[in-house]
Amino acid sequence: MPEITTLLFDCDNTLVLSEELAFEACAGLINEICKERGITVSFTGDTLIKEFVGQNFRGMLTTLQKQYGIEISPNDMEKYVRMEEDAVIAKLKAAARPCVGVDEQLERLAASRKYLLAVVSSSALRRVRASIEKVGQDKYFPGDVVFSAATSLEKPTSKPDPAIYLHALKKLGKKAEESVAIEDSKSGTLSGTRAGIKVIGYVGPYPAEKQAEMEQVLRDAGAVIVMRDWSEFPAALAKVQAGEV
Repeated sequence: MPEITTLLFDCDNTLVLSEELAFEACAGLINEICKERGITVSFTGDTLIKEFVGQNFRGMLTTLQKQYGIEISPNDMEKYVRMEEDAVIAKLKAAARPCVGVDEQLERLAASRKYLLAVVSSSALRRVRASIEKVGQDKYFPGDVVFSAATSLEKPTSKPDPAIYLHALKKLGKKAEESVAIEDSKSGTLSGTRAGIKVIGYVGPYPAEKQAEMEQVLRDAGAVIVMRDWSEFPAALAKVQAGEV
């Protein structure tokens, strides 16, 4: 078994409880964009999460164009992406909190000096940095170890496209087989798996009654092990390292 040297963390609802805040901020904007094009939809933060969890705003708008047959010009797309980013960042700076138990694990991992820690997200780089800075996790992810499918790539994309994981591996000088990703969504799990990386799933932020269902969703998407609480992480990582999963 290759030794695990690199841990790649999704950000939203994996490191930082940000999804609800972010989806609240963008529901109104999506409803407005559709209304301008003669489509009356009424998304709330909750209904957006159900449909689009793990996708960034550009990915959502691309899906909506297909679903509703609406057209968004490239200029409008860039304008809307900036508007959404600003609205979400304002909410995150006001109210973001770390996922329960993750800081303890990050502290332990940093102290061990055994792993390179990085963030691999679909969200815009400004938003990811705002999230981790607000909750004080930026000390674990200094400099250029934060990657964004919306910002870091030449052609912006969103998970489940594996492009952002492949880009992160290349920039970090690491191989998929020496890396483990931690993801909370189907699209994120697919993205990591398609890049050849073993994925540990995390369903902690989902409501208790949804966790079993999401555990199955993540397993079906390729997660080799799924945890409900960050306290399970050391045992999960040990299983991956030992080749048991």
